[in-house]
This record gives sequence, structure tokens and C-alpha cells, in this order.
Amino acid sequence: MPQLPDHLLVGYRNFMSGRYLAESGRYRSLARQGQAPETMIVACCDSRAAPETIFGAGPGELFVLRNIGNLVPPYEPDGEFDSTSAALEFAVQSLKVKNIVVMGHGRCGGIRAALDTTAAPLSPGDFIGKWMSLIAPAAETVSSSTFMTATERQTALERISIRYSLANLRTFPRVSILEGKERLALHGCWFDISAGELWVMNNDTGDFERPEMG
Repeated sequence: MPQLPDHLLVGYRNFMSGRYLAESGRYRSLARQGQAPETMIVACCDSRAAPETIFGAGPGELFVLRNIGNLVPPYEPDGEFDSTSAALEFAVQSLKVKNIVVMGHGRCGGIRAALDTTAAPLSPGDFIGKWMSLIAPAAETVSSSTFMTATERQTALERISIRYSLANLRTFPRVSILEGKERLALHGCWFDISAGELWVMNNDTGDFERPEMG
């Protein structure tokens, strides 16, 4: 009989006897009433940078979209399939979230692929290459800098890609309108996997700064 990998079943048993047991009332309420998260997070697929874990979120608190490189494409209603734009549309127009956070992270494989133009595609479709071409101009500029080390170039593009995605978010008419009415706020942040540090983008300067933790 087919079944899930053992470690997933063990994790599920721990969930049922631990977190679900402690929050079963909340889960039942969410099942009846539906979700109403106030914040959407656009994050990378990287297994080391899960937003729910980093922000200590409970069930129903975050609407999370994860893709390679935490990228948001520009608004292009061209009839092509676009899961990122579909999730954004649902979050903004159906859930009516109040915040959208683009969260990048250190040592991102997608960003590394964007910087390494000599690497062979992983498949004939080169899906990663095509997706990461969204930030190709920035990648070319960063790659050409001989004054930075490889690690510095990677960190620079990881943070630039966050600003790029925020700019693309504003090309969506509804996002732009709601932000102008101060009914929606856009934010950027970058998570350092090794040190566990969160750097938040200053919306006025674009710089990434460590928040005061009190």
C-alpha cells in the first residue's frame, strides 16, 4: 500500500499530539469561518527559510506564496499561466490583506543561478533560467563588479531582487491604488540563514537595517 515517507508520518503524528491538540479550537474556527490573514508573504521555496517558522505564525495568520527567488513578475495580463500573479490577486482582492512582505534570504540558489551565466540548464526547458531572467539586468550589473567578492555579489543581488519585486508589485493596478489610499502597505526583508538575523528594508532609503528588538 502506498504511503507517505516515514518522516512525514512521524511529523504528522507529532503535529496531532502537539500543536493541533493545543490549537484544535482555532483550527475548527478557521474551518468554519474561512481564513482572514492580514499579511501576505512572498518568499523563496528554500526549505531553510520558512516564513511561518521565522515569524512564529499560527494557523491562519499568514498567506504565504513561495517561488524560486521570491520574485514577483510585472503586471502582464497576457493570458499565460502565472501562479504568482494569481496568488497576489486572491490575496489583495479576495482576502483583502493589509500588508505584503517580500522576504529574501541568504545563500539563495535561485539568485546564485542568476549570477552564474556559465552553468548549464538543469533541464531542456530551463525553467529556472527563464524565471530568474526577470532580474537579468540587475544580475548582469552585479556580476560585472570586480570590486565585490562572490559572496558580496550574491548578497547584493538577493537584496536588489527584493526591491525589484516591490517595484513590480506596484505595477499591479489594484496594489498601486490600495497603497495610494494607505489601505495596503508593502515591505521588504532579508533573512540570514546562518545567523538567524532579519534585515528589514527601509522604505524611504531602500537600505536594509536590523530592527530594534526591545
